[in-house]
Amino acid sequence: MSLELLPKSMLQAIDLLPEAHIPVTLFTRHSVREIVVGQGLAGYDLQLTEDGKILAQAWGKYLIEHTHRVIQHCISSPIQRCIDTAALMIQGADQIARCSNTHHIEIIQHGLLVEPGSFVLDIQQAAPYFKEQGALGFINSFVNNALPGMKHPIAGVVDVLELIYNTHPQQAGGLSLAVSHDTIIAAMLTVMRNQNYLDKSDWPEMMEGVFVWFEGDCFAQSVLKWIWRGELHQLSIQEFQQQKPR
Repeated sequence: MSLELLPKSMLQAIDLLPEAHIPVTLFTRHSVREIVVGQGLAGYDLQLTEDGKILAQAWGKYLIEHTHRVIQHCISSPIQRCIDTAALMIQGADQIARCSNTHHIEIIQHGLLVEPGSFVLDIQQAAPYFKEQGALGFINSFVNNALPGMKHPIAGVVDVLELIYNTHPQQAGGLSLAVSHDTIIAAMLTVMRNQNYLDKSDWPEMMEGVFVWFEGDCFAQSVLKWIWRGELHQLSIQEFQQQKPR
């Protein structure tokens, strides 16, 4: 099993997970892909490297072995490297699963998991800023609600959180996978923590993700809990949405 390329924060997160009977979702960036030169959006055609494939499978196996959970649901960006990451993680989980993991990967086609589509209202207005500012600058502008053609940051984050809530495991011991991109995760974490700036050190590495779960019987009244880089956070969805100007 090869986890050398796994961000160390992910192993730290295992110890902070709730008791095994509480379902959780791992909202993660895809595994290690081919490298692109430049500061803009990575091309949709970039594939996982051989090391990235090995890592995804090993991480899937490790997750099941050390959390005693079952992958009950899986959603993914339609970009191939995300789909491949999900499939390989499930393959790894299958190696030691005590119960059957899902083999169905639900491809989210309406843009919520594709960079930067989940936050865009008018791509024609927003695209020039992405090219000009690069991924980091673009997300910093987005979290400050300073770009045309974009959703309000809170509205954009709530849309993704509601998707995760609706695909969250329903049974005890459940684990759901949600595989997406660095821009989506970076923006969400910044807005959820009520920050207005992120730098390169805040940026999610490949195969780095956030564990999330919800307390409450409906999304609008729920409390979100999440683990990111060794720290446990929580957020009232109702209070979060009330921060958005009417």
